[in-house]
Amino acid sequence: MATIKSVLHETRVFPPDGGFVQQANLSGMEAYRALCSEAEQDPEGFWGRLAREHILWREPFSRVLDESAHPFFKWFEDGVLNVSFNCLDRHLASQPDKVALIFEADDGRVTRCTYRDLHERVCRLANGLRSLGVASGDRIVIYMPMCIEAVVAMQACARIGVTHSVVFGGFSAKSLHERIRDAGAVAVVTADEQYRGGRTNHLKTAVDEAIALGGLETLRSVVVYRRGPGDIRWEAGRDVWWQDLVGNQEVVCEPEWVGAEHPLFTLYTSGSTGKPKGVQHSSAGYLLGSVLSMKWVFDYKPDDVFWCTADVGWVTGHSYVTYGPLAVGATQVIFEGIPTYPDAGRFWKIIQDHRVTTFYTAPTAIRSLIKNGPDRPKEYDLSSLRLLGSVGEPINPEAWMWYYTVVGQSRCPVVDTWWQTETGSHMIAPLPGAIPLKPGSCTLPLPGIAAAIVDEAGQDIENGKGGFLVIKRPFPYQARTLWGDPERFRDTYFPRELGGYYLAGDSAHRDEDGYFWIMGRADDVLNVSGHRLGTMEIESALVANPLVAEAAVVGRPDDIRGEAIVAFVVLKGERPQGEEAGRIAAELRNWVSREIGPIARPEEIRFGDNLPKTRSGKIMRRLLRTLAQGGEITQDVSTLENPAILEQLKQSAA
Repeated sequence: MATIKSVLHETRVFPPDGGFVQQANLSGMEAYRALCSEAEQDPEGFWGRLAREHILWREPFSRVLDESAHPFFKWFEDGVLNVSFNCLDRHLASQPDKVALIFEADDGRVTRCTYRDLHERVCRLANGLRSLGVASGDRIVIYMPMCIEAVVAMQACARIGVTHSVVFGGFSAKSLHERIRDAGAVAVVTADEQYRGGRTNHLKTAVDEAIALGGLETLRSVVVYRRGPGDIRWEAGRDVWWQDLVGNQEVVCEPEWVGAEHPLFTLYTSGSTGKPKGVQHSSAGYLLGSVLSMKWVFDYKPDDVFWCTADVGWVTGHSYVTYGPLAVGATQVIFEGIPTYPDAGRFWKIIQDHRVTTFYTAPTAIRSLIKNGPDRPKEYDLSSLRLLGSVGEPINPEAWMWYYTVVGQSRCPVVDTWWQTETGSHMIAPLPGAIPLKPGSCTLPLPGIAAAIVDEAGQDIENGKGGFLVIKRPFPYQARTLWGDPERFRDTYFPRELGGYYLAGDSAHRDEDGYFWIMGRADDVLNVSGHRLGTMEIESALVANPLVAEAAVVGRPDDIRGEAIVAFVVLKGERPQGEEAGRIAAELRNWVSREIGPIARPEEIRFGDNLPKTRSGKIMRRLLRTLAQGGEITQDVSTLENPAILEQLKQSAA
């Protein structure tokens, strides 16, 4: 394979295969530019046309956009629909026996579920939830393994107008408790166990621990899907087995028809202030974004076998497992395990066995698979692949080239997608068949997305210079608010000093061709393995430990995870040395894992007598970032109250 430097120097741009261009849903740059021009000249007409073409409405909308209460936009407000109906019922007449889900468990067992089967499962659970007194407008927390039942639970909520909030199964009981309480959930849907990498995790135990923390007055029911043979703690009158709940339910459930702006889900994402943000998405606008991106970015074809490796606990699993693929009638793979169990060929074997055509995963997974066997994909038949995708963080050119040449065999376009929990679906991505590719660049905005790079005053920055990535015009699938905190939503995402634009929180620049390059977070939110973690959230967990007086958390580049967490800690007692430092560091890592979850576990902990602070008491985080990255302090430190602490922190690592 040519070196990255020579590839970028000699070719720079990777045009899609000619045959792909001819067959693509959007063929050629002229088709792309035509859509962009339509959106630019008449934004409301553009989005209104697409909403009528791609969504089945019970009652059509008469008004496309109401922006009178900026930034709390309303789209298609008087239209009435049901998202589950759009994902399931619309396919029953044309393809009831088409496989909707191919589920491969951690142990390799495979279960197939047709659209008819999935519809019946969703209806049974929806009726069961109604029998528990759950009604439209209520909230339910879903804490499930990556399995068919997780999709069923989400779709069942959508079917009866219940707003779901999915919590990733790797989060701790405390994190689960915070989310149940903030959402005011009336029920939790969970499982007794989940299996990952040959290990068993006890989800119901975590639910019990979360409830034991108290303060969950709204919670009435816990629905438990049985997977394992063991006994679990049980509270009569509150806990109910999923299998018992659905056993005698009807296989038909009339959808709850809701307004376009009805909250479909809230999804909690980390913020720099410590308290997780409940990002709230609407029904119609969110669904439209999921459908359009399936067709534009993934170039969906009816015979595709689509596989997004994300867990439903993240927005990627919402948009490209539970909603987008089903809304277009796709067959998709759902995988419970991890890419390296029982060996590093697991992903490639799944692609081979199920003839996957579209593969969507994170740069973290790609880098890990390179490390565990760069030539391993060559041992499998990957000829079914026609499109590759990357999500969660910018993909470095080296990983991009390996993905393109080894996995895609130099014939599959790589769609490097930039978007966020708050945007709901893709914002900037190369449309295969239309936009030429550049390794490491997410390329150009989707039609209708007015992305730009601006300075601190909201003024456009010329190509080649870095600034803040913003979206200048509203779009249907952006988040509507933060659950219970509209002021934080406005202040966080639409700061007045930027002229009311949507602030993505990422820094970026555009090259001479207008292509976007994401440079990283502009705030103190870390991106670890594609998951956003607030530094304040981790710091709060550390300080909650009785040994810790103060903590500061920063990130440093990591070849596998994108960013690794480095914590600088001041203990209440003396600064530990040698083996004692290692012992306490291990204790604190485990503490953070229990408080937040394993993904928040610090890679490195450094102990100091203090933290570098200005005389006003502000921690100089930029200096800590330099130390974490192994660099030399060249910045001005004259404002530091204790400059000698820098050398101490530099030498202290555990």
